[in-house]
Amino acid sequence: MSSRRTAGFRGVLVTAQVLSIFCTVLLFSVQARSESSGLFVQAQRSNTESTLMSIQFRGLQNGWAAGSGGVMLTTRDGGKTWRKISSGTTALLTSLFFADQRKGWVVGSGGTLRRTTDGGETWQRIPLDTQQPLYHVSFVSPTVGWVVGGAGVILHTVDGGERWVEQTSGTNAALYAAHFLDERRGTVVGALGTVLSTDDGGLSWVPQETQGAVTLFDVFFTDSVNGWTVGNAGALFQTSDGGRQWVDRTFPCGKGCTKLTDLLKVRFTSHQSGWIIGERGMLYRTTDAGFTWSEEKPIAPGSLFGLSFPDATHGWATGERGTIIHLQPSR
Repeated sequence: MSSRRTAGFRGVLVTAQVLSIFCTVLLFSVQARSESSGLFVQAQRSNTESTLMSIQFRGLQNGWAAGSGGVMLTTRDGGKTWRKISSGTTALLTSLFFADQRKGWVVGSGGTLRRTTDGGETWQRIPLDTQQPLYHVSFVSPTVGWVVGGAGVILHTVDGGERWVEQTSGTNAALYAAHFLDERRGTVVGALGTVLSTDDGGLSWVPQETQGAVTLFDVFFTDSVNGWTVGNAGALFQTSDGGRQWVDRTFPCGKGCTKLTDLLKVRFTSHQSGWIIGERGMLYRTTDAGFTWSEEKPIAPGSLFGLSFPDATHGWATGERGTIIHLQPSR
């Protein structure tokens, strides 16, 4: 994934002037309302240059973000101020999840899994029998959760993460994301067009057909039948029958397009309203249950990896160079 940087140089004074103008323009571009979509986009100061891979808010005030070099941030005021906290590791952190304002988990490279019970102030290492990179962690309750990662790894806990049991995925493909509706029904996606589903809590995983070998980075269901998965080169698939069939709705390469955008995260705030973020700061939005998507102007100079909507009118996206963007769609 690529990110483009703009620089100018003509002596120290000119450099300072150019950078000042550039920062002003960039600030203006990410703190503006789109009249056509009624979306207010505002950059927040993270005080880090690390890539932020994951973000989650519990309510509108309490949030956490994690990323490269083991960086971990937290806010207690809706992102007006972000504070660094120690994760206890320098590993790349790829995904975090908080079941409430105190209990949380984070995963990352080299089989990294850590847990907090005090809102992220301290983190405890959870030893695992794998060194595979772990890409996603989520819980459906304070005790029941899943982790997915490289080489088809799926780990499951029923005791709040004290013990993790590996489930048989039936694939060696890297698994990048999972979405569970409850303790029994879930979907996992990954490389080579891999889509797996379970209706028995992961005791068995059934492969589903997407008619493509693209890499799928994320998946989201609004109910037991309606779901979406996104991936590289504009890949977008939709199901309305619980995943038995996936309809290819891959974004076309429109006028002036030289490279299809990798789509990295998808979230819905209702059955009708959904969001997709991707490389080069791209943002897409639907208001008709994903049948059509509008392309917003890029909201960041680099790729976006994390996306969290605690409610329908407030969202946060994170990405390269410490990017944190607050999204406020109008009602």
